[in-house]
Amino acid sequence: MDIKIEESWKNILNEYFETEEFKRLANFVKNEYIGNIIYPEPKNLFSAFNKVPFEKVKVVIIGQDPYHGEGQAHGLCFSVQDGIKAPPSLKNIYKEIETDLQIKKNTTSGNLETWANQGVFLLNSVLSVRKGAAGSHANKGWEDFTNHVIFKLSSKRERIVFLLWGNYAKQKGQIIDRKEHLVLESAHPSPFSAYNGFFGCKHFSKTNKYLNKNNIEKINW
Repeated sequence: MDIKIEESWKNILNEYFETEEFKRLANFVKNEYIGNIIYPEPKNLFSAFNKVPFEKVKVVIIGQDPYHGEGQAHGLCFSVQDGIKAPPSLKNIYKEIETDLQIKKNTTSGNLETWANQGVFLLNSVLSVRKGAAGSHANKGWEDFTNHVIFKLSSKRERIVFLLWGNYAKQKGQIIDRKEHLVLESAHPSPFSAYNGFFGCKHFSKTNKYLNKNNIEKINW
C-alpha cells in the first residue's frame, strides 16, 4: 500500500511503515476498501496529517473512530464535510467555545478544516470505519499506529497542547510527556457526558493562554 502522506510525517513515520504490524494493517484496510463501503474516502484517510505538517502541530485533539454515516467523515476527528449537519458532540464543543470565549459560532458548519489550517491536529485513534458500523476497524492495528504518532509528537516536539476528552482519549494520552507539553483533560463532549465536566472546562481559552505565553500564535476557534 503506497502511503500518501505529507512529507514531514513520512520522514517521521517511515520506519513504522516498514513494520510487519503496519503492513498487516495496510493489507486489511486495502481489502476493506475493495469489498465494502468504508469511510472516509481513501484520499482523506490521512487528512489530519496532510493538513498539519509535523513541525506545525500546536494543538492535538484525540478522537476515537470516524463517523460512519454517509458523507460525514473526511479524516479529521469531530469534523464533518460541508453541507452536513454538525453532530451532537461537535455542537457541544461549539457551545463550550461560545461560553468560554464569548464568541458566536456558526453552528450550521461542522467542517473544522479552519482549525487544521492553524495547526490543530485532529487525530482519530482509528482512521477508518465500515459504513453504519461504529468501531468496525478497531483492534486491527490503527491504535498502535496512532500511539506511535502521539509518542513521536511528545518526544520530538515541545510545547504542544493535548486536549483529552473522555476516558478513551485520557488513556491514549498516558504516553505524553507532561513536563514538555500542556495536557488538558475533561469529560467527553457527547450529550451523555458533556455535563460531567466538559461544559465549563475552558480548554479553548487555556490553550490560547499557554500558546500566547510560549510566543506561539493562538488559535482562532
